[in-house]
Amino acid sequence: MSIARRDVLKLGGAALMADGMAKTLTALDSTATASGFALPDRLSGRADYTLRIGTGLIELAPDTIISTTTYNGQFPGPLIRFTEGRPVVVDVHNDTDTPEQLHWHGQIVPVDVDGSAEEGTPYIPAQGMRRLSFTPRPAGFRFYHTHVVPRNDLSKGQYTGEVGPVYIEPRSHPGAYDQEVFLVLKEFQPAFSQGGDMAQDFLAGSPVPALRQRGEKAMAESIRRGMPHGYEVGYSAFSINGRKLGHGEPIKVKAGQRVLFHVLNGSATEIRSLALPGHSFRVVALDGNPVSRQAEVPVLWIGTAERVSALVEMNHPGVWVLGDLSDDDRRNGMGTVVEYAGHSGSPQWSTPARFTWDYRAFAQAGPPAVRPDQMMDFLIEKRNAADQGFNIWTLNGTAFSMHTNEPILRVQRGKRYRLRLRNATDDIHPLHLHRHSFDVTHIAGTPVHGLLKDVVMLGGYQSLDLDFTADQPGLSLFHCHQQIHMDYGFMFLLRCS
Repeated sequence: MSIARRDVLKLGGAALMADGMAKTLTALDSTATASGFALPDRLSGRADYTLRIGTGLIELAPDTIISTTTYNGQFPGPLIRFTEGRPVVVDVHNDTDTPEQLHWHGQIVPVDVDGSAEEGTPYIPAQGMRRLSFTPRPAGFRFYHTHVVPRNDLSKGQYTGEVGPVYIEPRSHPGAYDQEVFLVLKEFQPAFSQGGDMAQDFLAGSPVPALRQRGEKAMAESIRRGMPHGYEVGYSAFSINGRKLGHGEPIKVKAGQRVLFHVLNGSATEIRSLALPGHSFRVVALDGNPVSRQAEVPVLWIGTAERVSALVEMNHPGVWVLGDLSDDDRRNGMGTVVEYAGHSGSPQWSTPARFTWDYRAFAQAGPPAVRPDQMMDFLIEKRNAADQGFNIWTLNGTAFSMHTNEPILRVQRGKRYRLRLRNATDDIHPLHLHRHSFDVTHIAGTPVHGLLKDVVMLGGYQSLDLDFTADQPGLSLFHCHQQIHMDYGFMFLLRCS
């Protein structure tokens, strides 16, 4: 998805000026099918956008054709451009036989729009539709994806192709680039295994001794019981923008250009890396939010559901592979080609020097000036292979129950809260809070402020603090964005009143 700078505002404006824009502020449910559907007069205007959820085939390469669920018959789903603060209407049709949820990740929207059944969002009925009306905010790079719970069914949830990018145009646009490129990283053909844990030495910070001791004690007990590892998910096909390396159109650039890359990790479970030989990335935004300190890095490390926006100076002409550091994943498709004007030939790859991803590089040193009204402390633990071979994840000893929709923690509207997460497992957890952005205030053993995110990676045996203001009434879901973690307990709800 490559867009020249001069076309950006035209594309956003044209989409938002569709005839008959509805102005309602609530979502309308309907179990009617697409054919013969009629709305009351006050809601019968034409929607600004239409999304259709349906099953079909996508061609990652001529020898890799995948059957999956997508938006509008394509992967990734269509890039949607909103304008911050301008109300929109979106019709979502579900052409499958399974009720669906569409989550507007990173946006501050009402519960009935957010797309989480745990919060109380109505389902998009099978063979039916919902009309959604909301005001997009905040500005920046967001996305939309399914939020159904697949558990052990790898044909559902985020294992499918139900992922699409959203860009919310700010009221005033900086425009400091020549070309804008959106990249969605995604794996396909998932399968369960009981292998080891994902490497995590790329993430800054040292283990907390007490957390490591607790986690290793739990692991030793699991080994004694004959259950050292629960199921993990692996993949055999990898893609950027729905094409395997060597099978998509190259990103065409000119020497001297400044290209703004918006990169989304659309994986269900994987942490991804991205490098472009001979070039560096100036990170300007994380999860769509401008960073308080821009920093130049040789490699992007992107947790599940994280987004990175980075400027690249095109000053190293040639034909290059923009790809993952994992040789196996890159050779199986996780890459794309960057081709300079006037150059041809086989794309080249070289592995960059070892690099540690450190969120502190993008934040201000020291604690925030505003102190929280209350702190909530959570200890994360893992019960290996405790549910028919799947790990159970607990917070303060409790796994989230899909049957009772608990635990629910009460917060008071307008107050500032600090969540302290202490990870007594060796896994990385990408933590996500719905309907809010949060300020990361302590990470890798250091107090920081000014790092505004909606997903952040918590390292194995590490701790992390994040602050948020409870300003959204109703229920908001907090969870690990690793699908197999959230499905097996790593969630809780906040009730704001």
